[in-house]
Amino acid sequence: MIHSMGGGVIREYDNLIYVFVQIEDGLDKGVKRWYISPFVLIKVGDRVEVECGTKTAFATVLRVENVTAQTAPFPVNRTREILRIVL
Repeated sequence: MIHSMGGGVIREYDNLIYVFVQIEDGLDKGVKRWYISPFVLIKVGDRVEVECGTKTAFATVLRVENVTAQTAPFPVNRTREILRIVL
């Protein structure tokens, strides 16, 4: 457990799976974003469904990284999760 300078405790996260995806459809087509994956077996090239604004969209996984909250490429509290892997 890590303590902050203000006397509080900074929450520790276990390893997280961050994936970098490219949106395939809708107004955000071509946009690339980071998401957290609850799926351990996700891999580059998988097609996934993600929240994109107030709608959902399909996306292609471009990169997969195992990180901690301290090494995450985007703040954990601002990162959405992948909804599902599309088969």
